Amino acid sequence: MASSEFRGLPSSADVVVIGGGVMGTSIAFHLAEAGVRDIVVVERDELGQGSSGKPIGGVRAQFSDPLNIELGLRSLRAYEDFPRRPGTGIGLDTVGYLFLLTGQDQAAEFEAAVRTQNELGVPSRMIGAREAEDLCPYLRTEGLVAACYSPADGHARPGRVVRGYARAAADAGAVLATHTTVLGMDTVGDRVRVVRTDRGAISCATVVCAAGAWSARVGAMVGVALPVRPVRRQLAFTVPLVPAAPRIPFTIDFASSAYFHNSDDGLLLGLADPAQAEGFDTTWTPEWLDLFREVARHRAPALADMATDGGWAGLYEVTPDHNALIGRSEAVPNFLYATGFSGHGFLQAPAVGEIVRDLHLGRRPFVDVAPLGADRFGSGVAGRPEAHVV
Repeated sequence: MASSEFRGLPSSADVVVIGGGVMGTSIAFHLAEAGVRDIVVVERDELGQGSSGKPIGGVRAQFSDPLNIELGLRSLRAYEDFPRRPGTGIGLDTVGYLFLLTGQDQAAEFEAAVRTQNELGVPSRMIGAREAEDLCPYLRTEGLVAACYSPADGHARPGRVVRGYARAAADAGAVLATHTTVLGMDTVGDRVRVVRTDRGAISCATVVCAAGAWSARVGAMVGVALPVRPVRRQLAFTVPLVPAAPRIPFTIDFASSAYFHNSDDGLLLGLADPAQAEGFDTTWTPEWLDLFREVARHRAPALADMATDGGWAGLYEVTPDHNALIGRSEAVPNFLYATGFSGHGFLQAPAVGEIVRDLHLGRRPFVDVAPLGADRFGSGVAGRPEAHVV
């Protein structure tokens, strides 16, 4: 990507963004679009090669609390507009999201969430087993109490989003310093003054941590606690299917977290292993597919024996309450953070880019993100209700 190649590390910047994934590039784009010119994005690898390079690509506004709903809905609208602003096709496919529910307690929880979603403009609705099967012919409806469906949701291509944001930010003057590792930060009083990297030091006015699963390490450099832990998540791709798979919603068995959706000429399959230990290991181990196949035999039997053709492992950046950390450090006022999305970073990236832009410029964001401040854990303030985590 010629417009965003590393052109030499500036010795100073207005804003240094640490992390060149979808969150960091979204933040850089929104800052640059607002007229901030001295922006440096520091990325130790290529852009989008961390968690942003290995997500499931889902975009949705189906959450249980108003704040996460608004973040998802705002981002959905931005993704729909992405071919115009910033000007890149991202393969958005609005096939909808379909949650499969096998317990009355789950159904009641989703019914309450749908009421809140509808009040905020999300066209989600509860449906029965027969309609769920019409939407996704792979399903076996035995034991299915209900389902929740929103036709406005879907999936997109994260790599294209990262490239689109990065190209537009670079065209506006941002420097995207790849293969550059942050070694530490120097503070004077209560403010960060210098970001030290293996390619030199950058004096700065503001630092934004968008380092995903590595954010706790970045925050520790300036004494800011960002309670983010890395947890491996894996997915797989089927071989090309003949006949072709029907166009189906992004389908999720809520109780088990098993999910699948269309991907090129086959299907993408995934499941969050509840026994997965935390850590930075991203080795793909095909054995985890046994967990998916076990669920599929009961819920979508045709998928249980489908041949697969590789997959990948990436990292969720998980917080104690599975909600994001977005805000400004109280102890270090020029240190902002946007991290800990617990699997929802891609789908919330456009909205969060806007929010961080406004926090930097002293504007009021479109939604109050005070409940997502990192201090909610240290101060004894309860976090927001846990979002539906996939």
